[in-house]
Amino acid sequence: MANLADRFEKNAPGRYYCDSQCIDCGLCRETCPEVFVRCEAGGHSYVKRQPQTPEEVELCQEALSNCPVGAIGDDGE
Repeated sequence: MANLADRFEKNAPGRYYCDSQCIDCGLCRETCPEVFVRCEAGGHSYVKRQPQTPEEVELCQEALSNCPVGAIGDDGE
């Protein structure tokens, strides 16, 4: 389970975020590339912007559910 206190600073403010547990597997970026991107310097993913459509929210939830290390958080609306 992701920890809000360990979220990366690059995450866009809002509901979804990636934290320091990220192992850079790329699953979230493949699932929802509009929201998740790779931090080249840090070797991890982060949320570049919050989802803007119901479809993007669904894809973020899918990424969260499938993250192998639980590094994606959902802090609600």
